[in-house]
Amino acid sequence: MLVVVALQQEQSNAERRTRPRRGFIQGHSTIRSDRVKGHERLYNDYFAGNPVYSSIQFRMKFRMSRPLFLRIQSAIEAHDLYFILKRNATGTLGISSLQKVTAAMRMLVYGVATDVVDDYVRIGESTLIESLIRFVRAVVEVFGEEYLRSPNNDDISRLLAQGDACGFPGMLGSIDCMHWKWKNCPVAWKCQYEMGGHHDPSIILEVVASYDLWILHAFFGLPGSHNDINVLERSPLFTNLIQRASPPINYSINGHDYTMG
Repeated sequence: MLVVVALQQEQSNAERRTRPRRGFIQGHSTIRSDRVKGHERLYNDYFAGNPVYSSIQFRMKFRMSRPLFLRIQSAIEAHDLYFILKRNATGTLGISSLQKVTAAMRMLVYGVATDVVDDYVRIGESTLIESLIRFVRAVVEVFGEEYLRSPNNDDISRLLAQGDACGFPGMLGSIDCMHWKWKNCPVAWKCQYEMGGHHDPSIILEVVASYDLWILHAFFGLPGSHNDINVLERSPLFTNLIQRASPPINYSINGHDYTMG
């Protein structure tokens, strides 16, 4: 009996070894998505000399201008060789940096799943996830020193001058909060993260941005049931002022002198 079972197992293994492979992993099929045509379509739609979509439509779809997108894409490509277009071991062209960066930004901007992006940019799920992870890491490494920081003395002088020119002396930036929907919020936490009990669970993001859209401060993670004052009391926005570690600011409004921005 054992011999018969062993022979059947060996025959099954032999059939599996001779079965045509459809991908790099046994049992996984390969989808011929035609990456080159995906790149050509993306390029002709947004980045060609006479693109299908105008600069206004580009800003609406990407939430930024075309020059800003290309600046980010160029910096990311120069920083991480993963985003450079190259051929694989069989000589087939891979995925361009425009496709990888576009996919990562679409997922970040719209919060969509990988399958939604794949339909247009023609990238598989595993590659999309890796592109997103590498993109986020590269953005922090490339732009972190310039943007992910508090304003220094030079920044404060520039912002104060701009605010004074616009009729807002002492203004460093505009503060606001927004709610990010938490689709998979645990049921036990739902009431804590609902706003007023009549909305979907959400998490609050507090941001301060200057006139030129430089983000000076970001605080994320509080339950959606909080209002703006509750968030402000818990955020580290005024920590330096309380500890008297902030740069000195001097301005006057209606004859009164102030030393805090």
